[in-house]
Amino acid sequence: MKQLKWNKTTSAASLLILALSLVACQNKEMVQIPKPESVPTPIQEEQETEEPATSLYTAPLTGLPVDEAITRRPLAVMINNAPAARPQSGLSAADIIIEVLAEGGITRFIAIFQSEGGADTVGPVRSIRPYLIELGESYDGVLVHAGGSPDAYSILQKQQKQHMDEISNSGPYFWRSSDRKAPHNLYTSADKLREGADTKGYSHDFKSPIYTYNEEGATSAGELAKQFDIHYLLESYRVTYDYDEVSGRYMRLVNGKADQDLDNGNPIGAANIIVAGADHKVLDNVGRLSVNLEQGGEAMLFQKGKMVRGQWIKKTGDIIRFVQNGSEVALVPGKTFISIVPNQPDFAGHIEIEN
Repeated sequence: MKQLKWNKTTSAASLLILALSLVACQNKEMVQIPKPESVPTPIQEEQETEEPATSLYTAPLTGLPVDEAITRRPLAVMINNAPAARPQSGLSAADIIIEVLAEGGITRFIAIFQSEGGADTVGPVRSIRPYLIELGESYDGVLVHAGGSPDAYSILQKQQKQHMDEISNSGPYFWRSSDRKAPHNLYTSADKLREGADTKGYSHDFKSPIYTYNEEGATSAGELAKQFDIHYLLESYRVTYDYDEVSGRYMRLVNGKADQDLDNGNPIGAANIIVAGADHKVLDNVGRLSVNLEQGGEAMLFQKGKMVRGQWIKKTGDIIRFVQNGSEVALVPGKTFISIVPNQPDFAGHIEIEN
């Protein structure tokens, strides 16, 4: 009975060895049985699943996650786009870029900086026009420029706009580079401009309207548009956007050459491209223009390699918005470029979709 009791408490491995040994003895064969300790015991490891990092904050003008709440006021910088001013510095850090015609068939950028910038070089900075004031102010930006048309100066002075002009009230917040000739060599930085705005006592309050963002965007049922061209007036201003599947952005090319930030070498691209048609009118023999920003009109929105057709609107005190059937369309989180082209001879003639 004692032996039976001992067998019940023997491990399963020991019983297995005993049974096999008896069989081996009966068959008079030597059988090599591994020792119990040589048999690995399966170990159930706990697998830790890392959850994707989430942010409590998003940048107001891009919808992208950021580490802290962004409440600082935007800067609306007039950027030179003459061939002698290319490539520009700082454009890769702008949240929103608006490209619109100035006189002589050239285009100019209004670069809106809020979530990025810092000490990075921005420029070349150029002059301002009445419709550039309206576009820059729609994002509640401190207007940054070097000179302006007589009509623009009249608006700035009579309406006491909060602006920084290198010619009339700049202080030490701009500098000239020696590697380019004026007027294509005037630069600044977001840090310098914010320092200047503080000195002038300008408001810090952020009151800009913002867009609606979601990951799906609006182009699930859109037309395929992996690459497209925008034609302004001059052949030297042919812009191509080529969709990059990896980054989800349309990368910008100028006259067939990839556009890069001179300051850091980063490629220029955006998640959303809005092309809007507006009436343009020549005002004087210098070729200065007026651009009708009140009537709205035809527009195309490019996202995620596709294009949807709709309209653009801009109400008083608001930003340019893309709508379909009267309802605003959501943008994909990321940077947004807005190209304003003439309605003459027709809007569609300024856009060429290649696939």
